[in-house]
Amino acid sequence: MNRRGDPNPFDQEEEVNPFANSAAPASKSRLASLVPEALGFGRKHDANVDIPLDAMNDSKDKERELASWEADLKRREQDIKRREDAVTRAGVPSDDRNWPPFFPVIHHDIANEIPIHAQRLQYLAFASWLGIVFCLAFNVIAVTVCWIRGGGVKIFFLAIIYALLGCPLSYVLWYRPLYRAMRTDSALKFSWFFLFYLMHIGFCIVAAIAPPIVFQGKSFTGILSAISVFSDHVLPGIFYLVGFVFFCLETLLSFWVLQKVYMYFRGNK
Repeated sequence: MNRRGDPNPFDQEEEVNPFANSAAPASKSRLASLVPEALGFGRKHDANVDIPLDAMNDSKDKERELASWEADLKRREQDIKRREDAVTRAGVPSDDRNWPPFFPVIHHDIANEIPIHAQRLQYLAFASWLGIVFCLAFNVIAVTVCWIRGGGVKIFFLAIIYALLGCPLSYVLWYRPLYRAMRTDSALKFSWFFLFYLMHIGFCIVAAIAPPIVFQGKSFTGILSAISVFSDHVLPGIFYLVGFVFFCLETLLSFWVLQKVYMYFRGNK
């Protein structure tokens, strides 16, 4: 079945004489019309594939955007690393909390931040700070025993206040300034330490004596409180005597630290 409008090459009505000159153009035109129809599917002139240019442009834009983000991230990483290297070369330590090990609340690293010739003295001062912390904690225990034996609840609350205020204040007011003074060799930090460490020694002396000026002085485990409590109850009196010994040892250690730090400060001037 022929398609509409297609010429029939087998039509007998029209004869083609190959020897006639006038028939040559007609035969050429008929062959020219048949050539495009003979090119079936799969030929390069048969069909055109349309690729949307917008999709190609969008993909290229996304690639350029990702490349710019990657370059920006690399640049920032290099900047951070360069700053960290500069801080490390400058010897500025990071103040990460690392003490006490089971629950870090402060930064404390004598071995890496304090000069070698001052590390022993810094450890001695650290022992003095731990000593006052221990004395105040034992003072709470001894006063609690006295309270249970009928000593009154007021001395218990006073002992709690001494412990809650004494431990952090002693660290902030005199131990931390000494730590920084050893690191930076600052005369101002040393002066701050001497001022408040003298107050610390005075506090230890008062606690060791425990004069009857506040609630008969029983809120401190001093010698006068120990004598008064021992006459009423033996067990609280023993605790008070032990607390008195601890405050005396802390006072002697504090005088020794003060002398050593003063000699170190005078030697560096």
